[in-house]
Amino acid sequence: MGALVFGLLLFLGTHSLRIVAEDWRARQLARLGPRRWQGLFALVAALGFVLLVWGYGQTRLDGVALWQPPLWTRHLAALLMLPALILVAAAYGPANRIRAALGHPMLAGVKLWAFAHLLANGRLGDVLLFGAFLLWAVLDFRAARQRDRRAGVMPAAGSVAATVLAVAAGAGVWLAFASFLHRWLIGVPVFG
Repeated sequence: MGALVFGLLLFLGTHSLRIVAEDWRARQLARLGPRRWQGLFALVAALGFVLLVWGYGQTRLDGVALWQPPLWTRHLAALLMLPALILVAAAYGPANRIRAALGHPMLAGVKLWAFAHLLANGRLGDVLLFGAFLLWAVLDFRAARQRDRRAGVMPAAGSVAATVLAVAAGAGVWLAFASFLHRWLIGVPVFG
């Protein structure tokens, strides 16, 4: 459990600097320069990610069950993952209407991913992992929207074609995960 908690602190801590220490982050960025800052950030975040993946795997071996979710929550989680992956695809594709409407669709997708997995899993490790990501995504989404308002940032309107591309890409990734990737990477089949 310690590796999971420490990994979450490192990974989400680095990704929370703009929420809790924007001025400190700006000073470090100016002092170190963009390349060194990004390298240090990536190193700490990668270490955190490795620890949280390994720690979460350990909690699955001897997990403390808090509750037993009903079977239907797995199906609901699988369904919720479709819009979650479309939101993530919209964040990284060309300017699209989803990004124009939300501003930060990746964070909205992370919120939906975490919520869906909290519904379908009832072990302590699940609550720590998905609960931490849900809390982080809620706080980061709020902070990012506030920064955008202060700076007067408005996302580009985006095209219908780019929006269709984001939906198709997200649906394709969802299909791959639902068919085989989730079982291969996580060891749990989505349907079955």
